Amino acid sequence: MTTHWQEHAMTDHGDDYDGPTDPDAGAPVRSDEEWAQIAGYTRHAANKLGDDLPLCLPGEPDECGRGPQQHVLAWAAELKARAHHLIETSAPSEARAAHVAGPLYRRRLEELRERT
Repeated sequence: MTTHWQEHAMTDHGDDYDGPTDPDAGAPVRSDEEWAQIAGYTRHAANKLGDDLPLCLPGEPDECGRGPQQHVLAWAAELKARAHHLIETSAPSEARAAHVAGPLYRRRLEELRERT
């Protein structure tokens, strides 16, 4: 018998990445507890943009065994996809969606980069 947790376990953690594997190259230094907290916040934000999210985080039932930093990345990808989908389904036209997902997004991203 499959439980609700098993049916909705996050299966795509980005394991198909085949680039450099140095985990310390450019990533902020955080404890596992800090990464887990960020992963939880990111998952919560993604959950607000959709329903029936997979429930796979360190410490939850059916833990997948991947680290909390990888969960931050996987949940951030989920959040980005859900936000982009929200743009596509909320815009009054394809052109407006393209503007918001393109130039406006890039401006906001640049502003965030400048702050860090």
